[in-house]
Amino acid sequence: MFSLARSSLSAARRTTASNVGSLKLGLRAMSSDSDAVTFDLTGSFTTHRLDTAPNNEVTMTKEELLGHFRLMYTMRRMEITCDNEYKARTIRGFCHLYDGQEAVATGINAAFEKEDSWITSYRCHCIALARGGTVAPILAELFGNSGGMTKGKGGSMHFYSKENNFFGGQGIVGAQVPVGTGLAFANKYNAKPGEKMNVAIACYGDGAANQGQIWESANMASLWKLPMIFCIENNHYGMGTPIERHSSHQDYYMMGNHIPGIRIDGMNVLAVKEGMRFVKEYCGSGNGPMYVEMMTYRYHGHSMSDPGTTYRNREEIALTRSTRDPLEFVKKTLVDAGFAEPEEIKAMEKEIRKEVQAEVKKAKAFPDVELSQMFDYVYAADINGGKQEMPEHIRMPDYAKSFWKS
Repeated sequence: MFSLARSSLSAARRTTASNVGSLKLGLRAMSSDSDAVTFDLTGSFTTHRLDTAPNNEVTMTKEELLGHFRLMYTMRRMEITCDNEYKARTIRGFCHLYDGQEAVATGINAAFEKEDSWITSYRCHCIALARGGTVAPILAELFGNSGGMTKGKGGSMHFYSKENNFFGGQGIVGAQVPVGTGLAFANKYNAKPGEKMNVAIACYGDGAANQGQIWESANMASLWKLPMIFCIENNHYGMGTPIERHSSHQDYYMMGNHIPGIRIDGMNVLAVKEGMRFVKEYCGSGNGPMYVEMMTYRYHGHSMSDPGTTYRNREEIALTRSTRDPLEFVKKTLVDAGFAEPEEIKAMEKEIRKEVQAEVKKAKAFPDVELSQMFDYVYAADINGGKQEMPEHIRMPDYAKSFWKS
């Protein structure tokens, strides 16, 4: 695991050192054969009210680990691109970036099946990518054009893919958790007798963890033993406030009281994968919900309007990048395991950068959403939803160009 290093300006803050150890860049390979390597995960998990725990080792093939690296590096390049495009004003409105937290989404997805349900907060670009999306439709959605993942109508906070059981980002803090609990109820309701249930996960940040709607959802999930995972992505700053200033209870994996919980090193994709395999097995077997705390870190501010350096300093961010970066972890693990040489990894990075740039051009080439299509699937003309209707008035940024139904 890891401890969050603080600069002298932050020395008075509570750190997580009392709960977790230190993260090494790379894992000790316990054993290997020609196709796979077994890695030691000792110290990656802390449990609450559990008689069992995830394995302290995980076996990976070269193809699996390279696949995780490819997805994570694509996420990183996509989010850096979003940063650049936002500053160029081709992306407007709210925009919350995920760089630094890539191991969380990648590890969860690796442990899940397509039939499992996933809903998250407005920091959702990379989870949309993990759940079957591609870069061009994701960026097109951010550009607000017709090639977007939700046809240019959702924007940064509202990705969605029913095909992949991804129920999106929610624009309201914490609002995804009751919906996620409903998804868990549906999974239990639809499960065949004697078979394991598909699980549902709702991801939210430490800043949302004390909301009343989450407590109510946890109560219901526990009463009905729903296959629900309450996943706190603890990046240590709820919007811009350190956890010790906004939460009296800072061990989030224990917040379910009698509901079991687990804390996972969220900067280690192997630990996330093994930890979530264990959680999915537990919840899907009819044991009820579980709280999961992912110890992670975001490099950008809360959103693009937040420089991210007023409540922390650049030295802290730089130290995290140099000692705990989830991508550097995977790169070193690939080399240490004998799966890839540094030159091969650099070539892959170069290839992915070119791919993302090509996807940017593709995303920008999609046409704008036609005014006649703007309110499709928003207003229904009848209860069956088969007919769409335009509202009486659409207010445009330039009032003179506004639409009135004639």
